Amino acid sequence: MSDSDSSPPVPEPGRIARRDTSDEIGWSRWFPGLRTLRGYQVAWLRHDIMAGLVLTTMLVPVGIAYAVASGVPGIYGLYATIVPLLAYALFGPSRILVLGPDSSLAAVILAVVLPLSGGDPHRAVALAGMMAIVSGTVCILAGIMRLGFITELLSKPIRYGYMNGIALTVLISQLPKFFGFSIESDGPLTNIWAIVTAVMEGNTNWTAFVISAATLAVILLLKDYKRVPSILIAVAGATVVVGVLDLAARADVSVLGSLPQGLPTFNLPWISRADIVPVLIGGCAVALVSFADTSVLSRVYAARTHTYVDPNQEMAGLGFANLAAGFFQGFPISSSSSRTPVAEAAGAKTQLTGVVGALAVALLLMVAPNLLQSLPNSALAAVVIASAIGLIEVADLRRIYRIQRWEFWLSIVCTVGVAVLGAIEGIGLAIVIAVIEFLWDGWRPYSAVLGQAKGVKGFHDIQRYPDARLIPGLVLFRWDAPLFFANAELFNGRVLDAVAASPTPVHWLVVAAEPVTSVDVTSADVLAELDDTLHAAGIKLCVAEMKDPVKDKLKRFGLFARLGETAFFPTIDDAVDSFLVIHPVEEAGRQDEVR
Repeated sequence: MSDSDSSPPVPEPGRIARRDTSDEIGWSRWFPGLRTLRGYQVAWLRHDIMAGLVLTTMLVPVGIAYAVASGVPGIYGLYATIVPLLAYALFGPSRILVLGPDSSLAAVILAVVLPLSGGDPHRAVALAGMMAIVSGTVCILAGIMRLGFITELLSKPIRYGYMNGIALTVLISQLPKFFGFSIESDGPLTNIWAIVTAVMEGNTNWTAFVISAATLAVILLLKDYKRVPSILIAVAGATVVVGVLDLAARADVSVLGSLPQGLPTFNLPWISRADIVPVLIGGCAVALVSFADTSVLSRVYAARTHTYVDPNQEMAGLGFANLAAGFFQGFPISSSSSRTPVAEAAGAKTQLTGVVGALAVALLLMVAPNLLQSLPNSALAAVVIASAIGLIEVADLRRIYRIQRWEFWLSIVCTVGVAVLGAIEGIGLAIVIAVIEFLWDGWRPYSAVLGQAKGVKGFHDIQRYPDARLIPGLVLFRWDAPLFFANAELFNGRVLDAVAASPTPVHWLVVAAEPVTSVDVTSADVLAELDDTLHAAGIKLCVAEMKDPVKDKLKRFGLFARLGETAFFPTIDDAVDSFLVIHPVEEAGRQDEVR
């Protein structure tokens, strides 16, 4: 250890942290916490301890609240806080990321636990624990297989859509507790009707409602003051009021009650055979949502600390934390966009902050399990609702609406899908939409016939430059996408249309292939068929500016030999020069002075 009082190293101006993507560090690659410990500075210790104690003020009420929102007893939210923080400190690559129960997962967990548990809390805990094990296993395998890029396949509007849908689902699920009554949960839309009916029938517990409303108001009013523990203040105030005035007995306000004394123990969550499929699906959905959130938050804080975080190691770290939660009486966890800023603002330097927080929560369970027995459930509902409100994205969606409306409506469809179909089905819909969006962009790409525009170097789209001059006998065709099975026939049709639209008989068709980043077997066969069609019409098929890796594929497919080496040109200019040598054209409009 070093004893200098400094923050983690910052690269000198003009440089950024090197991305360590190699395997040269061997087995220690999977234990970033040990590497951090080797370089730990003594001066960081007081910062980490203080930040950990401050963090504890949020870990306890938030952990309990999200456990209840997920359909399991509150104590298991603390179990899902203690062990995962310790596991992530060893396996997680981010210096200050805080993991634990999270509102973004509550709707997904509840969607599995509620219908399968039948109101049995022990079965609910087993189901949630097995979901954590499934999620952890998926994340670890994905990290080992270097699949950390998977969540990048979901575009920002789609991520906004399903997160907004989850936020609405969570918010609706907490409204009955907020108003002080209970309903039978049958899905978001049905729940809204049941809530409205219960309020109109006068079932509201107005004392519980005032407590929850006041708690929510305090949290929202103080949320911009990062150094102020708004949740602690709000929850502690509600607990004191209920305890001093004995509102649990006098006004029938539902409270948390005493927590079991002791620490979480190793436990294998057993589920029935009939529960396996929904738990597997739910665990995979949790893995997707949790890593999507964690990867974004990890990148944000890596940028702030001028460090690089390997997304594959991040996925593995998240996986080990979920495994730890599942085997020690917890449930699925994720990174926290509310607790991580608290740790940062309190001066956290490393993951020792999370270790201190976990030990402090454990000490609470050992020494003072009755401290929160008067905590009203309506206040816990307010905590979850405040977090759900924080998940809702509006401002950036307005920007997306202004610049690209179809992506905005994709986001709305995802939101409605989650709200109507449910959390897991809605996430599945988001994935399907993401795949369709990706294929659509590649299936209907832009293409252009190129010509020489006066006063502009090079060759350009004649649609954008109507005065561009074509070279008689030559068609320059640009395809702005990879060539693959979904767009190969479209490519073939557009090339033939370009040849047919030429004002003069065509001798050469040159494909400007710089934007083409890949070719598959289907598109290679279509290229061969196109060559046959053009050859039958006396037209030579040529390619310019093709990248070497794509050219290597054509060699494996036999197309390079079929077309001949002379059909490939490093630049469009070289192709045009070769064409004009073979087919001289008077007044061709060759603007050599601007090329």
